[in-house]
Amino acid sequence: MKILVTGAAGFLGQQLVRALAARPSGIPHFTSIVAADLAAGAFVDPRIEYRLGSITDAAFVRAIVEPDVGLVFHLAAVLSGQSEAEFDLGLAVNFDATRHLLECCRSLGRAPRFVFTSSVAVYGGRLPAVVPEDMALRPDLSYGAEKAMTELLILDYARRGFVSAVVCRVPTVAIRPGAPNSALSSFVSGIVREPMAGVASVCPVPLDARIWITSPAVVIQNLVHAAGLPREALAGQYTVNLPGITATPREMLDSLERVGGAAARALVSCTQDARITSAVMSWPGAFDVSRARELGFQQDRDVDAIVRQYAEWVATR
Repeated sequence: MKILVTGAAGFLGQQLVRALAARPSGIPHFTSIVAADLAAGAFVDPRIEYRLGSITDAAFVRAIVEPDVGLVFHLAAVLSGQSEAEFDLGLAVNFDATRHLLECCRSLGRAPRFVFTSSVAVYGGRLPAVVPEDMALRPDLSYGAEKAMTELLILDYARRGFVSAVVCRVPTVAIRPGAPNSALSSFVSGIVREPMAGVASVCPVPLDARIWITSPAVVIQNLVHAAGLPREALAGQYTVNLPGITATPREMLDSLERVGGAAARALVSCTQDARITSAVMSWPGAFDVSRARELGFQQDRDVDAIVRQYAEWVATR
């Protein structure tokens, strides 16, 4: 069996490929990992086959969904900021390409496990303080709409038995190393990552904004767990709101000061950006994840644990 990972050169994609190469429990025996993206990842392992191409290229997608692919992790996406700025690109990558990927999986004549990274951006409008998993989807941005449409498509493919799906609604991932990305939530990492490197940063939203976050380590652990979930455990409900914790920028900056010192905290200024604030304040700040926890998905302990995880990652580089 082969494992296919799309978006494999992104930060989460690279971390997932590395985790899979360690053969975690719950993942069936595999011969190789097909890591597909526009560029190759940095992790080197003889079992990893880097395939370079665009997920919007139908011929490329047909080539990477080989007859012995039994597990697909679909991470490739255009993020929220770019999806809002470039409507056609967001639709082509986030929806159209996924439809073709699903069709290629359908053509296998069996049902590979299909783990899809959706987003809490599928929610919008007036929301309760704690969002239940069966809340109606009313996205406020193109990115959320594209993810919601794709969720429905995947669920129909799962209903018909074309794939064995687990749709994971991923919280904002923090703290991401590297350069800022095009996500409207990119500042969540930036207000910790940049100051810890001695670089000034700006918080563009109110300090009391409630943001649903998870650490890179925990989200990778949860994606791997999703791949190994027995179909019967899902009981026909293939969508899961992954556990996170509610954090405000103020709490993150307080943690930054505890972990990185007062000098690091002093590098963060607050200048509200109306566009980012409008988007972030429309996203839910807390979820009922009791079902996810019953299914065995993991949750970060607190904000300090997330910030310390990043500090430890930096210390090892």
